[in-house]
Amino acid sequence: MNMLNVAIIGQGRSGRDIHGAFFKSELNTKYRVVAVVDALPERRERAKQEWGEGVDVYESYTELYGRTDIDVVVNSTFSHMHAAVTEDLLLHGFNVVCEKPFARTYEEGAHAVKVAEKSGKMLNIFQQSRFAPYYVKIREIIDSGILGDPVQIAISFSGYARRWDWQTSLAYGGGNLRNTGPHPLDQALDWLDFDENIRVLSRMTTVNTAGDAEDYAKILMDCPGKPLIDVEISSCDAYLPYTYRISCTKGCLRSTHKVIEMKYFDPEAQPIPAQVLAPLCKEDGTPAYCSETLDWKEETIQLEGTAFTYAVRSYYDMIYDYLVDGKPMKITPYQVLRQLRLIDEIRAQNPLPLKD
Repeated sequence: MNMLNVAIIGQGRSGRDIHGAFFKSELNTKYRVVAVVDALPERRERAKQEWGEGVDVYESYTELYGRTDIDVVVNSTFSHMHAAVTEDLLLHGFNVVCEKPFARTYEEGAHAVKVAEKSGKMLNIFQQSRFAPYYVKIREIIDSGILGDPVQIAISFSGYARRWDWQTSLAYGGGNLRNTGPHPLDQALDWLDFDENIRVLSRMTTVNTAGDAEDYAKILMDCPGKPLIDVEISSCDAYLPYTYRISCTKGCLRSTHKVIEMKYFDPEAQPIPAQVLAPLCKEDGTPAYCSETLDWKEETIQLEGTAFTYAVRSYYDMIYDYLVDGKPMKITPYQVLRQLRLIDEIRAQNPLPLKD
């Protein structure tokens, strides 16, 4: 198999602990890391020890320029640097996988996409949660029709946490909407087929953070002919919620990242009775409540893998298949641009004051 050479910019939680961890794992059979970049000297020293001989370590990503042996560069810089660094890499002849959030605004992201088109190089954004085992299985269940048509889809990427790092800074592109939000928003837009006619109602606020970026976001998305989508990205929920709760015409589903539970019935076997407008009564003539006992079927499905293991492999399989065999990508920059327009709209509905 033809191995692709990779350079990783950034040795923080994303560059080292997600991308780097995958490339070092047994799940990776298609990529070889040949260069690592980080501005911090202590991280460069650690990278030299962890990657060993054969991997060049640089202080600046511009030191990659001129190399012709790199097939793809992973851009894991600070969030507010993503678009500018990506454009620079594209203009210097590199294919780029950019971490989320792709850009600070739709306009910034759209400009980077145009640069990619003009350069003839690949640009993709690391939205690997589209391939997360729980999401793939949920889509399979809903698409099968066993639960009927979805009426409401609630997605919660929440917990309880107080933060004080750069992810709490609006100037650095931080906040729950841009940090965690790209994952549930990508899934929500996928449910809605990335439609252009989505109406949005949102609420964001800053609760338990040292910075000025939001740590609570609630987003309702409505689109004609589609289920209502309820997205919550909260750092204020100490009771770990289900990641998914889906209400459908034949039943319901709820899911964590590890377990899916669902219950459903057969409306053909138990059709709804004809409407009765007269008061309902029991056999003894006393008032009765309109109720029935449905024959529920219940299933529990245990899941293997996470968004940081199997999903990352599926994502990089997609990138490999595109670069080597020219196969189309399921995740495209244009889908992420739709997400950026959504984020811009949510931010416009919730202006937050900047801290000095």
